Amino acid sequence: VRVTEMRHFDVQLIGGMALHQGRIAEMRTGEGKTLVSTLPAYLNGLTGRGVHIVTVNDYLALRDSEWMGKIHTFLGLTVGCIQNDMDDYERKEAYACDITYGTNNEFGFDYLRDNMKFDVESLVQRDHYYAIIDEVDSILIDEARTPLIISGASDEATDKYFTANEIIPRFERGHKDEETKVTTGDYLLDEKNHSAVLTEACVSKAERLLGVSNLYDPGNMELLHCVEQALKAHTLYKADHHYVVQDGEVIIVDDFTGRLMAGRRWSDGLHQAVEAKEGVKIERENQTLATITLQNYFRMYEKLSGMTGTAETEAEEFGTTYNLDVIIIPTNRSMIRADNSDMIYRTLEEKWDAVIDEIKELHAKGQPVLVGTVSVENSELIADKLKKIGIPHNVLNAKYHEREAEIVAQAGRKGGVTIATNMAGRGTDILLGGNPEFLANDYLKRLEINPDEAAPEQFEEQLEKSKRVVEAEHKEVVAAGGLHILGTERHESRRIDNQLRGRAGRQGDPGSSRFVLSLEDDLMRIFAGDKVRSMMEWLGMEKGVAIESKTVSRQIERAQKAVEARNFETRKHVLKYDDVMNRQRETIYGLRRQLMFQPEHREYLLGDTGVARDLLSDLTQSFLNPQVTPDKWDVDTYAAEIESIYAVDPAVDADVDFKRMNAQEVEEAVWKKASANYAEKEKLAGAESLRAYERYIMLNIIDSQWKDHLLSIDHLKQGIGLVGYGQKDPLVEYKKQSFDMFQDMLDRIDTNTSKALFNLEIVVKDEQ
Repeated sequence: VRVTEMRHFDVQLIGGMALHQGRIAEMRTGEGKTLVSTLPAYLNGLTGRGVHIVTVNDYLALRDSEWMGKIHTFLGLTVGCIQNDMDDYERKEAYACDITYGTNNEFGFDYLRDNMKFDVESLVQRDHYYAIIDEVDSILIDEARTPLIISGASDEATDKYFTANEIIPRFERGHKDEETKVTTGDYLLDEKNHSAVLTEACVSKAERLLGVSNLYDPGNMELLHCVEQALKAHTLYKADHHYVVQDGEVIIVDDFTGRLMAGRRWSDGLHQAVEAKEGVKIERENQTLATITLQNYFRMYEKLSGMTGTAETEAEEFGTTYNLDVIIIPTNRSMIRADNSDMIYRTLEEKWDAVIDEIKELHAKGQPVLVGTVSVENSELIADKLKKIGIPHNVLNAKYHEREAEIVAQAGRKGGVTIATNMAGRGTDILLGGNPEFLANDYLKRLEINPDEAAPEQFEEQLEKSKRVVEAEHKEVVAAGGLHILGTERHESRRIDNQLRGRAGRQGDPGSSRFVLSLEDDLMRIFAGDKVRSMMEWLGMEKGVAIESKTVSRQIERAQKAVEARNFETRKHVLKYDDVMNRQRETIYGLRRQLMFQPEHREYLLGDTGVARDLLSDLTQSFLNPQVTPDKWDVDTYAAEIESIYAVDPAVDADVDFKRMNAQEVEEAVWKKASANYAEKEKLAGAESLRAYERYIMLNIIDSQWKDHLLSIDHLKQGIGLVGYGQKDPLVEYKKQSFDMFQDMLDRIDTNTSKALFNLEIVVKDEQ
């Protein structure tokens, strides 16, 4: 019996072995990665410890759990799926299954939320045993710089962002002479390093426009920060490229996948600056309550593996950061796609004309074409041009993501024209001639029948009709040359270009690809412009004429490698800093878990070697130093601290005689009285009730202190670069200062917990 009517090819078995061994399997698009994942998922699911299969979006998680889940349930395992709108009860059920599908964000946020819970029963996740990550390069590389953050509103005002926004249009871009080091203008823009900074001359201009005497005055630092973020918003972040404005909201567009990232916000006031620029409501800046990078989340798993069509270019990073080898799995059938040389034009206008001409030519002979763009803006520009000349087309970008699977599935139909922003992680194969199931649904819609509500015989009738249409179109499309990929701009990452190319030529199908570029493209202009331009002039370039040159293509690839290397260094840098926080996070979350999972925590808090007794010893050591004579002791401060924390007046309540007793005897007397008082409270409240209250109090205090610590660490990170001017290593200094801050926080947790417990008042209600 085959519940999916599919059989694993031999090469898919090899892919499954690589995944089971905790490696990355690089498999070309269309080689059946989804089916491959069932092999290690089932084998490791037998342990009963839970296997997590990680996808890039909710749609794919649900689709794969239903599609591949049939195999697992037939073989006796349970399958769950995490979706964005689920409540905790549903999530817990899904995680209790042998195999759980979900997105990287859902898994990560559930981990953070679990570490903000107050009782064991409300936790949803189990162990982090084994994860299989689909599109592993997208998740572990592209999204590695973006931390997952759970936040709450802070108290900061938002009007300063509007004030800062109003003065930016009056600033002029300047330049720095590398020889004389003289700067001109109001700000320097470095697109290559994605930075914009005010010049010294601009600071006084900004002070005049804002009506303040000194922007660097401590009271104005927040305003200065708003001005700096407003400058970035205006110069580095473009609408319909980095974000879109929908229903009065600024929504981030994922650089790598082209998807809308609803609910995500840029941090450090940047999102507010973009909101001010676009004239929409400014949401309050948020304070971080819990955070983790995807790098550190996935490094928690005992065993980790992944699948992608394009991992080889990042093999070094997978090895150093995650200790993962990349294994290239052979294709089931030979690849016959023709990858043509880049065509390079002088201007954007010439490039767009050439793109439209090529689409017209391909459409006329019935060859489907997939046009890849890097921004929403460019995809809509091409769509407008095609509309004017009457060529039907589909647009797949951040604004139309709801129809994503349907659009991708039908991109291989005869004469089809599909314009797509970044094809990373689309997850649906492009079948030559079209997809019969999607076509059957389309026919049902035309008959005004909802596909979800159609009778089985209605769907089967339309499916048979669809299969005949698809079969006929398949032959025509193959004869026309298969799917043609037309890239309109090179991405910073070669992987994204390779992913776009990889949509054609699946399973031995014919296909072709070509990139059409211009010297005005961002990548060319910022990273390769001068060298390529001089090369073009030497080759004698004319208006409207493209140059196909292996030398130029190699130059572009060198530029991409340089960008990839820089991004790798950035991610390594971020990880070094986050590793410091990760150890602190593990300590705090470990402490929380200890309190939640150990029903008897009285010894930890109040035992003879517990938190409260250790704190008392520290206080005694500080104020009643045994190395000096009693007349030098700071008795008054000691007594005040003891009364504040332990609700005991040493002289009155504990019969302490500071003149006759040594420090150890004073400590013993205070502890004896404080313990006796607490024992009385336990009698009144009942041991079980008091244990629950102790746990609640300490968890609350830990969370409150951790939240404040995260804010302090954010401020430390922002300013730590300045220590470099003093010939100190910022990372070493960051480790030292953050460790000191962490120790201070742990001390505050102990003090505040002891204070809350010993000052607790038990009120016994009259039963009447």
